[in-house]
Parts: sequence; C-alpha cells; structure tokens
Amino acid sequence: MDEQQEALTLEQIIADTQTEYEQIQKELKEIDMLLQQSVKEVEKLAQRNAQISNKLRLMESNLDTMSRQDIREIYKAAQDAQNRLFMMRGQVEQLQGKQQYLERFSERLRLILDSYQRSGSSSGGSAIDDFSAGEAQDASSIINIINAQESERLHLSKQLHDGPAQSLTNLILQAEICERLFDKNPAHAKTELSNLKESVINTFQKIREYIFQLRPMMLDDLGLTPTLRQYVKEFESKHNLSCNLLIAGPEQRLPPHTEVALFRIIQALLNNVADHANATRVEISLEVQPDRITAKIEDDGSGFDVQEAKSMAKERNQMGLISMQEQITMLRGGIEFDSNIGQGTTVSLWLPIE
Repeated sequence: MDEQQEALTLEQIIADTQTEYEQIQKELKEIDMLLQQSVKEVEKLAQRNAQISNKLRLMESNLDTMSRQDIREIYKAAQDAQNRLFMMRGQVEQLQGKQQYLERFSERLRLILDSYQRSGSSSGGSAIDDFSAGEAQDASSIINIINAQESERLHLSKQLHDGPAQSLTNLILQAEICERLFDKNPAHAKTELSNLKESVINTFQKIREYIFQLRPMMLDDLGLTPTLRQYVKEFESKHNLSCNLLIAGPEQRLPPHTEVALFRIIQALLNNVADHANATRVEISLEVQPDRITAKIEDDGSGFDVQEAKSMAKERNQMGLISMQEQITMLRGGIEFDSNIGQGTTVSLWLPIE
C-alpha cells in the first residue's frame, strides 16, 4: 500500500471512529432519559409493593374468614408486584451497566481522536508518521472486540434475568407460602415444600449452567482439554446434537490466554451451530503440536455465505465472525471459515504455543 492509499485508509478509520463516538454520545443521552424514567417507575412499584405487603399481613390474620379465591388473588397480586419490581430493578441495573460501559468506551474513542488530531497538528497536518494506519487498524480491531464482548454480556444478563433471577423470585414466594401454611394446614405445607425442593433443584442446575458459560472453573484448575470434554458432553445433551470430540497430542497446560481464547471461540462456534445451522452432527478436533495448537469444528448443517455473513454482521453491529478473526490475529494465529449454502460449515483455526 503506497502512502496515498495508507492516508485514505487512515482517514476512513478516523472518520468511522468519529461517527461511532457521536453515535455513543447520542445513546448516552437516550440511556440517561430511560434511566430517569425507570428509576421513577421503580419508586412507584416499591410503594405499590409495600401496599400489597400490608394486604398480605392483614390477610394472614384473617385466613379463616377469607375465601380461597380471595387468598389466591392477593397472592397473585403480590407475586405480580414483586416480579414487576424485580424486573424494573434489573432493567435499571442493565441500563446503569451499559451507561458505564459506553462512558468508558466513549473516553477511549475520544483519546484515539485526540491523539490523531495532536499528531496531525504537530506534523504540519499529516498524521501518518506519528499515528500510522496500523495503529488505527489495531484501535478499530479492539473496538470490534469490545463491542462483541459487551453484546455477549448483555445477552447473558438477559438470560440471567429471564431465567434464574425470575426463578429465585418464585422460590421466595413459595417459601413464604410454606411458612404461612405450617400452622394452618400442615398437609398442604408438606406438598408445597416438596414443590419448593424441586424448584430449588431446577434453579440450581440453571445457575450452574450459567456459571459454566461465564467462566468454567475447570479451565483454571484442569486446563483446556478436560473443560472442553465436559462442555461438549453437556452441549450434546442440551441441544440433542451428535458431537464427536477428538483430541490428539499431549494433554499439557497451555498459556492461560491461549486456553481461554480457544475455549471461548470453540464455545461461540458451537453455539452458532446450535442456533443457526440446523445440523444433526458436529465434529470437533483439537491437536497439540510442539509449536502450535490447531482446532477444527465441522458440521453437516445448512451452511452460509461467509462474505455475505460478514457484511451483514458489520451492518447490524453483530461482530461474531469478525471479532473471532481479529482476536485470533491479535494472538498471532489464524482462522478460516469454509462454508457454502446447503453444504455445512468447517472452521479451522490455530494459535502459537509460546
């Protein structure tokens, strides 16, 4: 690439960075408005919840004189109020988390833009010598990876809110029902306790799954290959997919960043197969060589057009395939996507072993 082309590339990256910075400022204003509205709603719901709690206490002192229908309606109103309050508090926490992330992200973009402007003014209007296109490209890659990480965090946050968090709210209500029934109706209380125990077991299993997705402790304690075996086994059972895992070479511990990167990318690729490929079989192979580790994930699914998928991902700000490629490149490895519509998908990747 000659100097003129390099300058054009740099200018485009900086222009894109400026556009993204302005878009983030707009999003921050919108989030601030939503936060204010959500906080007010939480305050109203907290007051309503307190009123219904008073009704519950009044009902407890008059259980013998109230009809089952009235009791059921009051319990339902209490559950609905608690669920609504819990959901709104969760929304406030999500908005606050996103606000903090965007503020940090915005500050990084501002530093990049300031650095470019300073280097431009100090070099008589040309920033190529002091702020190269390579540095700008690295900044763009980091931005893409940060976007992908934040997207995954938001996805997990929504899963936790809709899954275990909602289940825990129901457990609290079931426990309160059991507590109130002990003196009034021991037989009914025993039935409710049995239901509560089953709910606890199911919720505990869901939480274990989410913890494994967030950060499997096996990865730190035992390394990549045992963790991968366990994950593939659970993935096969959960998604009813035939999975064959083949591991070749010595089972040795690798540098932590290599193990984490490989596990996360294989995890993301398998999730893509489960969500989009309509596959019936997945082959996963891992080979440890003296100077590198290679992996291949192959499915018999519907396949896709790789270039079209990357273009659509950029348009929709869904950086899955792109962030994988950039992450592998930053670790001095390589990744290739081989897929055609109706012919399945094969992803091959490798990372150096330092």
